[in-house]
Amino acid sequence: MPLALAGCVVLGILVGTFTSNHFSGNRLNIINSGSNRLNDLLHLIDDQYVDSVNMDGLVEDAIPQILSELDPHSVYISAKDVQSAQDELTGSFSGVGIEFVIRKDTIHVQNVIAGGPAENAGLIAGDKIISVDGKPFVGSEVTNEEAMRRLKGPRGTKVKIGVMRSHQSKPKYFTVTRDNITTKSINCSYMLDKTTGYIRIKNFGETTYNEMMNALADLSNRNFKNLVIDLRDNGGGYMETAIQIANEFLPKGKLIVYTEGRKQPRNEFKSDGNGSFQNIPLVVLINETSASASEILAGAIQDNDRGTVIGRRSFGKGLVQQQIPLRDGSMVRLTIARYYSPSGRCIQKPYETGKDKEYEEDLLTRYNRGEYFSQDSIKHTGPEFHTRSLGRTVYGGGGITPDLFIPEDTIGITSYYKEAAMSGLILQFAFEYTDEHRDELKTKKTSNELLAFLKRQNLLEKFASYGEKNGLQRRNLMLQKSQNLFDKYIYSRIIYNMLDEEAWMEYLNTDDPTIRATLEVFKNNAAFPKK
Repeated sequence: MPLALAGCVVLGILVGTFTSNHFSGNRLNIINSGSNRLNDLLHLIDDQYVDSVNMDGLVEDAIPQILSELDPHSVYISAKDVQSAQDELTGSFSGVGIEFVIRKDTIHVQNVIAGGPAENAGLIAGDKIISVDGKPFVGSEVTNEEAMRRLKGPRGTKVKIGVMRSHQSKPKYFTVTRDNITTKSINCSYMLDKTTGYIRIKNFGETTYNEMMNALADLSNRNFKNLVIDLRDNGGGYMETAIQIANEFLPKGKLIVYTEGRKQPRNEFKSDGNGSFQNIPLVVLINETSASASEILAGAIQDNDRGTVIGRRSFGKGLVQQQIPLRDGSMVRLTIARYYSPSGRCIQKPYETGKDKEYEEDLLTRYNRGEYFSQDSIKHTGPEFHTRSLGRTVYGGGGITPDLFIPEDTIGITSYYKEAAMSGLILQFAFEYTDEHRDELKTKKTSNELLAFLKRQNLLEKFASYGEKNGLQRRNLMLQKSQNLFDKYIYSRIIYNMLDEEAWMEYLNTDDPTIRATLEVFKNNAAFPKK
């Protein structure tokens, strides 16, 4: 018996060694040989290449190229860009507290954050920044990236800002002490009518869930009976935040999402039954740029037959990234798993490794195919799945297809309007008009007062003259045909410049076909899906 046991042990060691050498060992050798070749190549270049080479720069350029061969969402973030990449999701950053636009190589202060460092120091909307820390800051060097670099900084540090103010001939100088600035991901929450609350989520960050609960509490005080969650143009963010929000609307034990990958076992996320709004009629709005965490929330509501999804087919990002810091302070966002909606579908649209351009142009392809204008043009690339309660058909492999399709509104669009909009001339005109009439405009305290004033100013004619001076040939017939579009764009931007994002969105929603369809769904008691 001892000899037999010894023989088994020896045999086990031999089998284990063989398996290790021929399988795990081979895999390790492949990795080692690949990294060794890269190291050898870099050493060769450093030692023998004809010209001197910035090796750090070479590696910096090579890493994104390697990641691009994996999937469209595995990306490299350099050390200098890590902080700005994190700021939007963390909901705060340290800076001076202004919103700005760049016009004619000059920074124009568009809004000053209430109670922020810039307001406390004395800056006001309309100021033109001409210097930072005693150095001129105008001309071709003025870019968004450079402005952020100069104005952001550690909390408690000071920055001296020189500005030119309207109707003044000499610059004014302000010393601003940087502080933490809170950025909101929910920029709009109000009542669409007497019974319908509306919440717009821009992205899913660290503070979004708390912002959502505050918005719902405010709407509860206004006795809302129906709810609209607007995820249009929301590119995503933290998956955990989307799960927290979905949990508020689902009864106990409902699957919200699950993830799975080669090295990641299936991980399910289910509702805990503690949500405060499990029975409220609910509509979720999406469009072609709603992605990632937006699709998790929309998919959870749709697949559990909990509410109605309205709009156009979403982007189709079903890959989960993990943020991995590197030793030099840079970071990799590496895809580690796919996520699946409750029905079992992965909504990731097809991609080919190394062909990021085709992937990025997918939205243009959809537009040219007519998908924005006709539901029949939607191309489903994945298999059919079925919702968990009613068994309704849903599709994987290319975004969330809405329950109710709303085509893009093309009434009044002309080539003249498209050129004016895409060239940025409408935006530029609205800002310059705001700047020139700021003293008069700021006497209008509400969006209704401001709108009533703007409608008396014949702004369309003023824009046509402005366009001609800036190279846009006047087209009178097209101008008349597109009048409503011009008016809406110009008025909305001036409202945004003078008031805030909520006033801006409230104005845009007043004549929005998707909002009209949503209110009709509630009117017909059709928010809860039927088979």
